[in-house]
Amino acid sequence: MKFPTLAVLAASLVLADGAVAVAQDADVSEIVVTGSRMQDYEPTMTPYVSLKRRADNLITTVKVVCDTRDPVQRKAELTATLKALIKSAAAAGIELGIEDEDIVGKFDAGDLNGLINPDTKPDTSYALVTLKTRVLPTDTLESATGRIESFIEKTPKTGRTEVLQVGDWNLTLIGPERYRAEFIGLVSADAKKTAAAFGEGYTVRIEGLTLPMTWYQSGPLELALYIPYKQTIDR
Repeated sequence: MKFPTLAVLAASLVLADGAVAVAQDADVSEIVVTGSRMQDYEPTMTPYVSLKRRADNLITTVKVVCDTRDPVQRKAELTATLKALIKSAAAAGIELGIEDEDIVGKFDAGDLNGLINPDTKPDTSYALVTLKTRVLPTDTLESATGRIESFIEKTPKTGRTEVLQVGDWNLTLIGPERYRAEFIGLVSADAKKTAAAFGEGYTVRIEGLTLPMTWYQSGPLELALYIPYKQTIDR
């Protein structure tokens, strides 16, 4: 089984504009943790201090596709299968969402028609839906992915409709900026310990703590959160 497609988000004292925009929304948004937001970064070393947390959710994208020739019947079959996904989700420990530029938004069950699009194949239509499951304290990667795979398999499909997994396994993090104070507390404690190790008269100067929170994968379902700060020993 493949691990979630995640890349290390390296510490950089010069952040791309896109990363700042993410951070500004990060107090309320559910962010998909992938490497795509690091494309403009120059990778450097991450700081020694980080805050370890489990991801909030494991997600993937499914394509609900139907190739019934009659367009009216095709739309009806797709809609029926989408409704079956909605009806079965909660009991299976699954939530539906819509992913847009690495942000997971709410699924609007009242606008199923807006999800349905013509496919590249003739007489075929599809809808893309994000499936997510909460990462529980007792979960392994296999148990979390298994919930989604079982849900896809067991959900009733109407007519010629199929539900196909087309996305990678990814993790999400809700409101990373809420961890800022806790992380700064760890940095403060480490700075005091470091200064004491050098002896009397030494102090530690910290720069960069106004930068946004960032994160990288530290395990199959775990993340390490940090701010890319710089620490200097002074006397």
